[in-house]
Amino acid sequence: MTASKPRRSPKPPERQRDPERTRKLILDAAVAEFAAHGYAGARIAAIAKRAGVNQQLISYYFDGKEGLFRAMSDSWGERSSKLVEPGTPMSEQLRRYVLESLENRDGVRLLAWGGLEYTGPEADPDHAPRTERLAESVAGIRERQAAGALPPEWDPACLTVMLMAAAMAPVTLPHVIAGLCGDDPQSPEFVERFADQLALVVRRLGLDAD
Repeated sequence: MTASKPRRSPKPPERQRDPERTRKLILDAAVAEFAAHGYAGARIAAIAKRAGVNQQLISYYFDGKEGLFRAMSDSWGERSSKLVEPGTPMSEQLRRYVLESLENRDGVRLLAWGGLEYTGPEADPDHAPRTERLAESVAGIRERQAAGALPPEWDPACLTVMLMAAAMAPVTLPHVIAGLCGDDPQSPEFVERFADQLALVVRRLGLDAD
């Protein structure tokens, strides 16, 4: 077996005076590239071009494509924790996730691409961290079932998937929305109305904690 080559540091002219800014440029470019082409179709060279940096810097800072994807996942986890503080009612959580598509449409597209390309956990770079994040929602539903606030026959994991798919609909089903609702699925007016409607459904289902 051929030993892997050690990661080489960029030459002095390639180093950036502001590493954090460089990392952000690369991460922003990566989100756009992965959202447009999926994990399999994204190219490191294209990401470097979008970011305006030497391609070698991506390997230096993120150790390649998979490391870059994991860094994006970590970044989304941080964003998600700020978006939904502990104790936020589920109806408001879903409402905020829908509205997130107005600011971060590429992030939702990226998640959708992950599903389209999915072939198994071993080929899914975000499998473990995503599962850990969503497990909190599943646990919350189980707690309410145990307290008698929700029907015991509901499957908490399946319900979480349904709600997640609903929150993504303005990005993943724009063609259906345009046909049925007669609205521009990307317009703030529609996205806000859809967010309010989903929140209403969640409240009517009794998913908000008392």
